[in-house]
Amino acid sequence: MKILTFGEALFDIINGSAHLGGAPFNLAAHLAKIGEKTGIKSGIRSGIRSGIKSEAKPAVISAVGKDELGNKLLNEAGKLGIDSSYISIDEKRPTGSVTVELKEEGIPHFTIHKNVAWDAIKVDAEKTDSLAAEEWDVFCFGTLAQRSEANRNTLQRLFSVLRAKHFFYDVNLRPGFYEKEWIETSLAVADIVKMNSEEAFIISGLLFNTPTICTCEDFCRLLVEKYPCISIICITKGAGGVAVYHNGNNEGAYEEIKTTSIEVADTVGAGDAFSAGFLYAYFSGCNFFEAASYACALGTYVASKPGAVPEYSDEIIEKLKGLKPEPVRYRSNH
Repeated sequence: MKILTFGEALFDIINGSAHLGGAPFNLAAHLAKIGEKTGIKSGIRSGIRSGIKSEAKPAVISAVGKDELGNKLLNEAGKLGIDSSYISIDEKRPTGSVTVELKEEGIPHFTIHKNVAWDAIKVDAEKTDSLAAEEWDVFCFGTLAQRSEANRNTLQRLFSVLRAKHFFYDVNLRPGFYEKEWIETSLAVADIVKMNSEEAFIISGLLFNTPTICTCEDFCRLLVEKYPCISIICITKGAGGVAVYHNGNNEGAYEEIKTTSIEVADTVGAGDAFSAGFLYAYFSGCNFFEAASYACALGTYVASKPGAVPEYSDEIIEKLKGLKPEPVRYRSNH
């Protein structure tokens, strides 16, 4: 798998402790860990078509400061197996950080600091040519990094030159750091979209002027009618699992997949783990519903541990290797 992510690379400060963070970086980190633990050595034996082994080789486009945190992030990227050659070093701005305050049930409140390195992600002509010369399986991006005009311009340039089979948009809305225009532009190029139920509510209001959100299935149908390039939508619901919609052959298919109950440590990075699990399983041979079941298992595990990219236990590794997806089906008759 050749996966490229774009956006924020930073440190989450949780209870005074610094943890690697930023949705695009977290996604790459989990893909690298899944590939190491389940793909490179033994492959995924269940839930994915037999005989297929997938090795995730994620690369990140971002920026860090010329400081201690920046050095630490680049060192950790190397240890994780992430290609950091597209992470530039900003000599004027510090490495990004986010102060995370955990509310009830481990739900995080983010204070996202401004004027940091990832607000000015630079991709020079040489690196642009290098990126354009590659054939990527998927290009992943979100909304938060689009808060700066410089990044929006960089992202638009990448959209025009990258050769990617899929464009994955993780909506990832943060209060005060999104605009309707950015969301619309992103949805117009994406074919796989992931959001949580709160974000679905916000987008429903922004795009369709709905006073209250319709059902998940109706919302998905409205979205693909407006943006026919979208083929898969995942709406995560925390403890409620995930809703998955596939728009194929001029007919939509919808399912809801339940997840197991856990004691939540914090939900930081759980959505990114879901995204990584989904992409890894889907590109390894799972159908979209099976991939979502696989993703739920990983997202649930991460929510049970502190930090966005915790160490994988032997138990979760074995579970991921031997997962047999059995989604609860609520298939539409439309």
